[in-house]
Amino acid sequence: MVIWILLLLITGYFIGCCHGSLVAQAVSGVNIKNSGVKNSGASNAAIVLGWKYGLLVAFIDVSKGFAVVAGLRLLVDLGSFSTATIWTLLFVAGAAVIVGHNFPFYMNFDGGKGTASVIGVMIALDWKLGLLGLLLLIVVSLVTNYLVIGVFVLYAVYFVIAFIPAVGLWPLLIALVLFTMALWKHRENIIRIKNGSEPTVSSVFRKKPTPSI
Repeated sequence: MVIWILLLLITGYFIGCCHGSLVAQAVSGVNIKNSGVKNSGASNAAIVLGWKYGLLVAFIDVSKGFAVVAGLRLLVDLGSFSTATIWTLLFVAGAAVIVGHNFPFYMNFDGGKGTASVIGVMIALDWKLGLLGLLLLIVVSLVTNYLVIGVFVLYAVYFVIAFIPAVGLWPLLIALVLFTMALWKHRENIIRIKNGSEPTVSSVFRKKPTPSI
């Protein structure tokens, strides 16, 4: 099992390093890490380039999270493992993608915040709860006008997946580590909300999209 975990950590990490922001940069000519809130995630792509680019980056980053976990289910014969081991491997694979997205080696280990990749991982782990988490993310973000609040609600559903369909202690521990990492990655957002300087969801939709997409 140790070999499986190492393979998943390495593979998942490098797939996670494949950022949707690189595609946005290739199309728009703008490196979003140098603008806005200076990260390479979908929310900053929307802030800097408009909601269409935000959706593009989000789609790519969601897809990689989904592909790794769903691919593990399809390509690997998990029948020889116990149920608890299978869930551990799935959560490890998903976590590796998120870590790769957040800490890509070619960005000096300073990438995005992992929200889109978390969504993809959640849908692959349990599509009903994953879509519920996405719906709550959207609704809470629109109601509060702050994406980060919706993100924390999303992680609450991630904990539900780790507790109910998942089996064993490791999924819960991995979910806790990822949530702690999310708190740390969003600390500036929390400070900006207190200061009243955090970009709102409505301001992103009012932004005029870059005409090249």
